[in-house]
Amino acid sequence: MQAAPPRNTIARLGLMGQGRIVAAAPALFVVLWASGFVVAREGVSYADPLTLVAIRFSIACVLLLALAVVTRARWPTRREALHSAVVGLFLQAAYVCCVFIALDQGLAAVVTALVVGLQPLLSACVVGPLLNERVRPMQWAGLVIGLAGVALVVARGVEFGSGTELGLLLAVVALVGITAGTVYQRRFCRAIDLRTGTACSFASATVVSIFLAFAIEPMHVRWTWQLFASLAWMSAVLSVGTILLLFWLLRRMEVTRVTSLFYLVPPVAALMAWLWFGETISWVMAGGIALAATGVTLVQKGAG
Repeated sequence: MQAAPPRNTIARLGLMGQGRIVAAAPALFVVLWASGFVVAREGVSYADPLTLVAIRFSIACVLLLALAVVTRARWPTRREALHSAVVGLFLQAAYVCCVFIALDQGLAAVVTALVVGLQPLLSACVVGPLLNERVRPMQWAGLVIGLAGVALVVARGVEFGSGTELGLLLAVVALVGITAGTVYQRRFCRAIDLRTGTACSFASATVVSIFLAFAIEPMHVRWTWQLFASLAWMSAVLSVGTILLLFWLLRRMEVTRVTSLFYLVPPVAALMAWLWFGETISWVMAGGIALAATGVTLVQKGAG
């Protein structure tokens, strides 16, 4: 009969397994977040954009509440619930809703991507005074290189004269929203249970998105299996899984390192669009993908 392995060996194997999970988490986050652009493109074919967002947030909120009840998660205090609700207003309502409205106003998707793509740089500018996190020279260089890579990836569709001033303003609001949401989550919500805290975030975002959908759209929905599939992915995988993963990363990594991962989203989304919709990838885009990856690598390696 084979002897059982020593306890210290089991402990080392457990730590190795946890290490692999931690190492794979950033890549998984990028792939999942990028998939949202492909799935949303399918979903808006069957529902008005803000109506789709409102339904997505509502389902995600119910799923998170169910998860919290089943797993007996600790419910936040009133103060903690308020902090989580603020994150939802910034990271979900302001970011997602403003992006959809900006696109509806005629602002080119690539221009929107470029504006929101400033988030890692904006985050790096504020984490010092707000979170006392130091951004090192190598990381600054990586942030600039990564932004240049994103610009090359989306360059072929840039039409800076498209859209309206309102659309551009909304894109800026989305930029501020996602930046404020990530910083606020890191500053005030690190000790809150991820399951119940995220449920509170989506509760506040759901209220805002439903109000905006009622105020702006006729709320047309064409119920098809494609819409159900899109909603299932956006609600369960993106709104629940990916947001929980983002908040988990913010607890383990500096904000600059986490936000730099967003530079990889447009390149990965472009690769997905190539596989899913048959869109072409030019040599300029390929160079942009390489630059974005280089920039993110510098940011990660530049951390102390």
